[in-house]
Amino acid sequence: MFTFKTRPYKHQLNALKESCNKDEYALLMDMGTGKSKVLIDTIAYLYDTGKINSAFILAPKGVYKNWVGQEIPNHLPNHIEHKMAYWSSPLTEKVKKQIEAIWKPDFDLQIFVMNIEALSTKKGLEIAKRFIFNHKNGIHNEGTLLAIDESTVIKNHRAKRTKNAIELGKLAKYKRILTGSPITKSPLDLFTQCEFLEHYVLKQGSFWTFQNRYAKLMRRTVGNRSYNQVLGYQNLEELNGIIEPFSYRIRKEECLDLPDKVYTRRTV
Repeated sequence: MFTFKTRPYKHQLNALKESCNKDEYALLMDMGTGKSKVLIDTIAYLYDTGKINSAFILAPKGVYKNWVGQEIPNHLPNHIEHKMAYWSSPLTEKVKKQIEAIWKPDFDLQIFVMNIEALSTKKGLEIAKRFIFNHKNGIHNEGTLLAIDESTVIKNHRAKRTKNAIELGKLAKYKRILTGSPITKSPLDLFTQCEFLEHYVLKQGSFWTFQNRYAKLMRRTVGNRSYNQVLGYQNLEELNGIIEPFSYRIRKEECLDLPDKVYTRRTV
């Protein structure tokens, strides 16, 4: 029987039940609905059942240390022995020692937290790959759960960190994305977030075929340059149907059991 450190709300329990045994999953939960707790409970469940030996969380620079200082201490069950480290640049001696302590798998859960901007650097990407590779097929053939918090940080298919995050994901045993708003400007924002989870999960092999399927395009020419202008979107009901099996969507107004204070506090 799984033991929670903090009692889950009904929607959090539903999200956990839907996602905990899936290799890839998208937690599309509004700010304030507690998606970070769902991820930590997932990590705990997978560790307790012998499926992972480590967790690697990527988050934006402004919030990634919240995982170390608040979210994990608040929600990771007390019975789980763990070691934790976070990335910082430049690396201090203290941080180096913390990272070295989680460099190889052992019987403790090992957690590494990094700001996703570091994936744009050669050193950051190298450390990230080595952490996951070192924990792949560990003592009992476990592996790593890799999660991206506020996953719209990889919505730009041209960005180096997006490409590196997708490559990094290929090494992980389990993958999760967390965001309250997966679409910031257009449905095309979804492609690389889902591509991180699994290639071809949206049934399109590239961003360009995805764009052709779900955007209404007009070919424009300005001088010697030609490009596709997006005029609108199409087939969105189909797209929603494709995403539904590997995602859980909840809005704050649907969470009737949440206390009022949860609506206003900052939750990563």
